[in-house]
Amino acid sequence: MEHTTELKSALNELRRLTGITMETAPDTPEELERTVTQIRYLCTAYKEKYNKHHFLKSLMTDTISSMEIADRAQRLHIEQEERRVLLLLEIKGTLEDTIIEILKHLFPSQTKSYLIPITDNSLAILKPLRDTENESEISYLAHTIVATLNTEALTSVQIAYSRVINHLAELAEAYRETSLALSVGKLFYSEQTVFPHNRLGIGQLIYRLPVSVCEHFLAEIFGSDIPDSIEEETAATINRFLQNNLNIAETARQLHMHRNTLIYRLEQMEKRTGLDLRKFEDAMIFKIASMIMNYLQTERIS
Repeated sequence: MEHTTELKSALNELRRLTGITMETAPDTPEELERTVTQIRYLCTAYKEKYNKHHFLKSLMTDTISSMEIADRAQRLHIEQEERRVLLLLEIKGTLEDTIIEILKHLFPSQTKSYLIPITDNSLAILKPLRDTENESEISYLAHTIVATLNTEALTSVQIAYSRVINHLAELAEAYRETSLALSVGKLFYSEQTVFPHNRLGIGQLIYRLPVSVCEHFLAEIFGSDIPDSIEEETAATINRFLQNNLNIAETARQLHMHRNTLIYRLEQMEKRTGLDLRKFEDAMIFKIASMIMNYLQTERIS
């Protein structure tokens, strides 16, 4: 019964992909299983022949042998050895046709760039590079994509990009790099839009720490009453203070706040945590603690 259901599913997939309706009546369970396997192979071969994106996505997310990579890349006319970069893009919302068309204009097919849909709101861009192109130009490209989509599609986007790769076999590692960079960037540096794989700072370190270590660190600061997060207004005030290199006058000016009000808020935080945020070391400890709280809150939600 199970193989009969699989056969029906395989035939439906074949019809959906190719428009071909096939009838088959295997006599034994072994023939039935063999028929299902052959139809599945046929469906996969059709996808590979007519969809380079399917192959590249499989290459990013699955384990494929070097021999298989060579064979499939040759049949799809994709160069194996070429200097490339992988950009992973995430949209707030869904990948509408307008966004895809804008990206196709930025990366026309004749440039041998590939737009590879990943989820309903994320897409990978595999782009070839000239020998002279370096990381600063890749960063500029990523910022250009963000600005273009902001302006022409009125949508917010965040992008991570990988190291330069020279062979399709490196694509899986590049995808892991960009996925990590995007996750760390969104969690710890949400005000930014572009996340290079090699500039994740202390956020990457925290992201890799066990939850128990993070909780122990927070307990040293807050005692047994560890908050889930810092109150939003207080957090915004302190973040601006840290961004201004602990300059009270400049922070108060930017926040349209009286200097004494800012000092009062800093003193209240000192009473609560024992950290005087006007001192560099204490300010650093608080910054790390707030990043850890953000990380733990995300972990609990997920």
